[in-house]
Amino acid sequence: MSAESAESTSSVPLPEPQPDCGVKGMMDLGVHLEKPGCECLNESDDHPWAHAMTPGGGYLESDCDEQIILCLAYNQKVKLHSLKVKAPANKGPKTIRIFANLPNTLDFDKAESMVATQDLTLSPEQLDGRPIPLKFVKYQNVQSVQFFFQDNQAGEETTQIDYFAVIGTPLSTTDMSEFKRVTGKKGEGH
Repeated sequence: MSAESAESTSSVPLPEPQPDCGVKGMMDLGVHLEKPGCECLNESDDHPWAHAMTPGGGYLESDCDEQIILCLAYNQKVKLHSLKVKAPANKGPKTIRIFANLPNTLDFDKAESMVATQDLTLSPEQLDGRPIPLKFVKYQNVQSVQFFFQDNQAGEETTQIDYFAVIGTPLSTTDMSEFKRVTGKKGEGH
């Protein structure tokens, strides 16, 4: 990732927790992103990946051609359930190749030739931001995931994604209200 894109990305806030992501028992995993471990190949300097991670905040656009590789790293292990993609019907992504838990960022040649965890072909109707189910059993213990947006709907020069969300759940959650005091009184030192 170039220094310019790192600077522009770092100034964009990551998503706030969304109470309702449209899938019961799941959440937008954007709040669990490990920002230094995320990167995007072939993103426009003016429209970096972080712009697409919040609804209504800008968009991600490819730079040189229609292809984009988006690498998302999480601060804990997660289970992926579905994707939400909001994009223009002509410039929105068509073919998405998904790779889970790879040790290194893919390059474009490997993204085309490697066996993906899952391949999706989206229709223009699926670019409205509604959940697109993933093969849930393949994404039960995910630390990082890479998305290769191979082409777009109408063969346009660039691909545009207005909003992109990964829906799922953290593998382990800690509810502090469930902790019970074992001995002593509140505020008492040991």
